[in-house]
Amino acid sequence: MKTKILSIGMAALIMAAAFTILQKEVKVDTNSSQIAWIGEKVTGQHNGTVDIKEGALEMKDGQVTGGSFIIDMTTINVLDLEGEYKDKLMGHLRSDDFFSVEDHPTAKFTITSINKSEATDATHFIAGDLTIKGITNKITFPANVSVENGKANAKASFALDRTKWQVKYGSGSFFDGLGDKMIYDDFELTVNLSSL
Repeated sequence: MKTKILSIGMAALIMAAAFTILQKEVKVDTNSSQIAWIGEKVTGQHNGTVDIKEGALEMKDGQVTGGSFIIDMTTINVLDLEGEYKDKLMGHLRSDDFFSVEDHPTAKFTITSINKSEATDATHFIAGDLTIKGITNKITFPANVSVENGKANAKASFALDRTKWQVKYGSGSFFDGLGDKMIYDDFELTVNLSSL
């Protein structure tokens, strides 16, 4: 009887160890990961970056299965302007007109599902919850995800409607008579994510 109990105990330990090996969490490399943004208006566009503060990806059997990361909204940067004009736009983007950074210094994205894609330009479709200014919306986008030598990499480019997160400044959907001061609702994000 003791032998049988020991055998069952050993089997349970082996299964637990195997599960631990197959399923793990890897930290996001914040030094090599970044988000680039482009915002367009009637008279042109601006572009910049925002840093990823921290995050982790869940992996099982060598594949990415989930994860989440925190975006540091205090690092919103403008790349196409310099000096006073750059500082003015960065200040405006951080103000209550846009992302209310003082009250909401971080944003968060949590993956709820990741499925392989049949498309030629993307390996996966990723769905998740994106929280900006304390408001959470579900988003889905195509991405190229790969795992090499235990290191995960993901790249995705997609558009978001900023008004879903109550960023309405200069939006023609909410204000009339803006003319050439109108800013388009959609802005484009390009996410490059790597694990340690």
